Amino acid sequence: MRYYVHGAGRSGEQAWLAQAAETAVFADHGSVRSAAEKAAMVGQQAPAGPYAVVAHSLGAVISVLAMRGHNLSPSHLVLVEPALYDVARGNAAIEAHIEAMTRARDKAKEGDLFGYWQIVKPMMFGQTATSDAWTEDQEIAARFASLEAPWGHQIDPAFVRSVPTLVLTGGWNDEYEAIATVLAQAGASAAVLDGQGHRVQDHPDFHASVENFLSSNHR
Repeated sequence: MRYYVHGAGRSGEQAWLAQAAETAVFADHGSVRSAAEKAAMVGQQAPAGPYAVVAHSLGAVISVLAMRGHNLSPSHLVLVEPALYDVARGNAAIEAHIEAMTRARDKAKEGDLFGYWQIVKPMMFGQTATSDAWTEDQEIAARFASLEAPWGHQIDPAFVRSVPTLVLTGGWNDEYEAIATVLAQAGASAAVLDGQGHRVQDHPDFHASVENFLSSNHR
């Protein structure tokens, strides 16, 4: 059984359009905002039988927190572009991202949501925030601004020693590559599937990479 945990964008099965639903459960934590609430929900929604967790971006943070305190007990972990910034603090790319996002979040708290989006949209989506697109962007900007930051959760990379872990990144972003490097040094397997940006789960080799890892790491 595969248990898919989505990130900060699309929820539930809509976040995993290329993944088969017959042998899968799709978490949906989009209705709550704090990391603790999301972790509790992911723990509650987990399947009853043996399962491997496949988690994307923010979903990796939520999954690790759920393993720590909310009864999530996967046989394997597949972390796709994991937003586990805590494990790579001190890295230049990580610190630059946190500094910029902190400035953006401060703007949102002050009521300047467009100012927040001017920083976040280029960083997260590779596009410039414009007044022409603001009507369309405002809802997603508000949703992202309401989420708890994915750092500050005291996550130690040593968690990968308790469960076989594969980290898949897209080779496009220094932050995710830095996180993958630290997790690999702690004992995870790691691979780069380039060409899909942040949505590595849409790569044509994603399914085979996951299945090869699971079949070669029996517990």
